[in-house]
Parts: sequence; structure tokens; C-alpha cells
Amino acid sequence: MAATSLLKGKCAGISVRQLFPFAHPHRPLNFNQINSAVNHNYHHIRIRRGKLTLSPSPRLAALWNSSSPFCTAADASAAASASASEVVSDAAVVDEAVPVSEVVHEQKKIKDAADLLDIRVGRVLKAWRHEEADSLYVEEVDVGEPEPRIICSGLVRYIPLDHLQDRNVVVLANLKPRNMRGVKSNGMLMAASDASHENVELLVPPEGSLPGERVWFGSEEDHLNQPPAASPNQIQKKKIWELVQPHMKTDNSCIASLGEHVMRTSAGVVISTSLKNANIS
Repeated sequence: MAATSLLKGKCAGISVRQLFPFAHPHRPLNFNQINSAVNHNYHHIRIRRGKLTLSPSPRLAALWNSSSPFCTAADASAAASASASEVVSDAAVVDEAVPVSEVVHEQKKIKDAADLLDIRVGRVLKAWRHEEADSLYVEEVDVGEPEPRIICSGLVRYIPLDHLQDRNVVVLANLKPRNMRGVKSNGMLMAASDASHENVELLVPPEGSLPGERVWFGSEEDHLNQPPAASPNQIQKKKIWELVQPHMKTDNSCIASLGEHVMRTSAGVVISTSLKNANIS
């Protein structure tokens, strides 16, 4: 289901996905449910383990069980958009008082931080086992610069060496260089992993992406307004990667995203080959 923005003004960060977190993609919704959410129902804002979450009020959850199906959750975006001028009011607060505007502010802060990351399409030209570290590969990666970068990756347990050779990857390019057992690593190959970290897959840029092309999150407008990347010193000092990384995941279609903002190049979306709802690092 597309996470279409539903509300205006102070509630601009709330989406259909958040209004209907209990909805199954194929389970019927009716217009009473949709209109109730848009016009006058409340949401509970919870703080769990330091993270803000929205959950449906008991009133909205009860409406879910009503029996006049008109559309499925997959159609909710279109129906709700017709009422987008309405505003959810009087958010009920559970556990701690957190204004909806603070939730929106936090989402914007994370998106703005992500826009400062220099994430690029890369191509692995050559890869080999690190001579001093059994868990590490060393790669020469073309990221659109005059010389390839040397990057160390802890992927030996997860990806066969021949699967690294001569393939396109996604590279976080503005981290400070790190000395990894005698080899200076200048960047990071980005990968998706399941909750147990037993399965790891490199992110895959879309076919037609060129080495050095910068990746962005969101729409074409977001691309046009993307600011210059921060320096490695700024990334480290402001802990930008630490702020953004917990919010990067793949969705049910294996598409990489930051919340509702899809990870893109000019050729299309960035994906994981098979890992759904996986963490990205």
C-alpha cells in the first residue's frame, strides 16, 4: 500500500500507513472507517523504548470491524486523498504528552539528515580476502572519481567472493576513512540484513545506474532540492549516520527506503534481492 501523505498543516507527516497500521492489504475497509480517521477520530501517540509511534484509537479500531466493505486497504490512499483537506484533531496522549507537531519535526529532522549523506552508485572492479582479517573482503570500487576507492567489508560469511566481482553496489561515500587491520577503508558497501543478521544482501541499484551517481530519498522534487553532501568530519561530529541508519529499511517489496521516502537513482529504485522488511546498514 502506498504511504500517501494524508494530512495538511501541523499533521503533515501522518500517512495512510500510520492511520491504518492494523489494515491488511487485502482486508476490506469501508468509507466510514476512512472518513472517521480523516475527520474526527483520534490517534494515540506512544513512546516505546525512546521511539515515537502512532496507534489507532479504540474508536477507530472498533470501526475496523464494521461490515460495509467498499474498498481494500490498497485503495485507501485514493479514498483518503479526496478528504485530505480535513485534519485529525485532538490527538489523545498515552504514557507521555507528545504533540503531533513534534513527531512531524522529528521525521523532518531525519529526512534532512539523510539528504546530507553522500550515497552513490559504485561498481566493484576487484575484490579479494583481507590478508589479516578472516571476516573481511577488500574491494576496489569505482564511485565516479579519478581513482577507485579501497573499501573493506565484513561480508565473508554472507556473500561468496565471486558474487562481488564486477557488480554494481550502493556506497556510503562520506564516512571518515578507517584503518581496518592495516588497510584504510574509504567508504561502506550498503546492505540489507534480517533481524537475526543471519542473511545479508548488498543493496542493488537499478539497471542503467552509472558509477558516481548520487542516490536520494523521495520524489523527483526531493532530488532537485537535495543539498550538497556533508563532509566526513561533519558526518562524524553530528552523528548523522547514527541518526539516519535506524530508520532505513526495505519494505514488503524489498525496496530500500527511509520511512516513506524510497531510495532512488535516475534509473529507478534501489532494492534488496530478496530481504523484506530488513534493516539497512
